[in-house]
Amino acid sequence: MTGARPEASFDRGLQHERTALAWERTAIATMVAGLVLARVGAQHDRWVVAALGLAQTVAGGAVLVWAGLHYDDLHGPLRRGDDVVHPLAARLVGLMAVAASGVGLTFAVLVALLG
Repeated sequence: MTGARPEASFDRGLQHERTALAWERTAIATMVAGLVLARVGAQHDRWVVAALGLAQTVAGGAVLVWAGLHYDDLHGPLRRGDDVVHPLAARLVGLMAVAASGVGLTFAVLVALLG
């Protein structure tokens, strides 16, 4: 972390602020979907589904914490005039999103087929 949050933005378009809000919205949506999945799984005695929902909720919470920390980390390099682009992080997030979507889709198909 780089200390206190700045009082002025570095971009009139508030690009970093909008990005941070998008990550926070994504994290909250992930947590809500995980809670719904956990509840539905528990109501229908599908404990694997309920466990996956809880895991998804925890993952959403982790993304929410990461979004706040990452927003703070962006302002240190901006104050120094450094580049803030992290291509490896973008690739990792993309791969994680594809993997999570694939696992979720596979699980949904298995549940639908096996009843």
